[in-house]
Amino acid sequence: MTAQTNLSQTPPLAMEVGYDIPAAIGMNETDIQTPCLVVDLDALEKNIRTMGQYAKEMGVRHRVHGKMHKSVDIALLQEQLGDSCGVCCQKVSEAEVFARGGIRDVLVSNQVRDPAKIDRMVQLPKLGARTICCVDDIDNVAELSAATQTHGTELECLVEIDCGAGRCGVAAGAPVVELAKAIAAAPGLKFAGIQAYQGAMQHMQSYTERKEKIDIAVDMVARSIQLLKAEGLECDIVGGGGTGSYYFEGNSGVFNELQCGSYAFMDADYQTIHDENGKRISEFENSLFILTSVMSHAKTDKAICDAGLKAQSVDSGLPYIFGRTDVEYVKCSDEHGVIADPEGVLKVNQKLKLVPGHCDPTCNVHDWYVGVRNGKVETLWPVSARGKAF
Repeated sequence: MTAQTNLSQTPPLAMEVGYDIPAAIGMNETDIQTPCLVVDLDALEKNIRTMGQYAKEMGVRHRVHGKMHKSVDIALLQEQLGDSCGVCCQKVSEAEVFARGGIRDVLVSNQVRDPAKIDRMVQLPKLGARTICCVDDIDNVAELSAATQTHGTELECLVEIDCGAGRCGVAAGAPVVELAKAIAAAPGLKFAGIQAYQGAMQHMQSYTERKEKIDIAVDMVARSIQLLKAEGLECDIVGGGGTGSYYFEGNSGVFNELQCGSYAFMDADYQTIHDENGKRISEFENSLFILTSVMSHAKTDKAICDAGLKAQSVDSGLPYIFGRTDVEYVKCSDEHGVIADPEGVLKVNQKLKLVPGHCDPTCNVHDWYVGVRNGKVETLWPVSARGKAF
């Protein structure tokens, strides 16, 4: 396994706008080819700095979730501006992209059981990256240990607790200790702590309901930590927390590492959740948009744009049109989006910014981010881990 150079911010000269890439550096925003992902760089940088400051004030680390943007360039920016300690991601191939791109602390916040995937993962330290994964089955401990011994590397492991999401993870308490002791005793492995991400409550609109769920998770983790200490096992990492809950985990006195992702871009669904005052959360701005063009206005009361299902994910609902209340994105098919335009104000070739319902899977269907500032294209970033789903 050898390192590879990450694509620079300037694409190769042979790339053609409209065929290989959606824009060129220096181009006016109005000339960007659509549909594509546009990033408001001022808003992105503000979001990154804001979360970095929150983590600092709460006295915790922030390990950014790379599965959201799948971009080495953005992860490096999060290190630079937000003082992130590393990345977490869900797939071994994603982790390899980040390690090859210069990220030196990578957590696969998932279970890895396939022998081929284990073999690749345990070689990531050869790229200079601290490598961590989650475990919820004692048989997996032997599998990971054998692979590290084959390659002469060390792998750190977190015991994952099912703290309410109902997916992976063991029950709190004794099962955590059993796994941790097995990891600590296994050659080539190091027990690094606990993974406790409550994903099922991130998008609950009610602040009170979200807090109730996290209070349960915090109690589970705290009890497990006490049992681990009684066995002489310390947790370097107690990780969890997302954009919808980071303030709970960060101020709990139990968690010491956050794993937020969507805060950097924000999406329509996250903007529906409420703070303690019953108001929609507003500490982070929309920085990611699907830029789309009106391609038809044959019907007087509706416009058709070029961003349909193939340009976005609608699992969390349709996008909304940024900065407009007079028109509404109401329907989509593979290649078309239908925009209600009762007053007929839109024109053919007019460009609109859509805020996607769910940023993570939307980013995953694009190859490039076009970074814009003051109406000009400032940078192009590849979606580095695009297609890395294994």
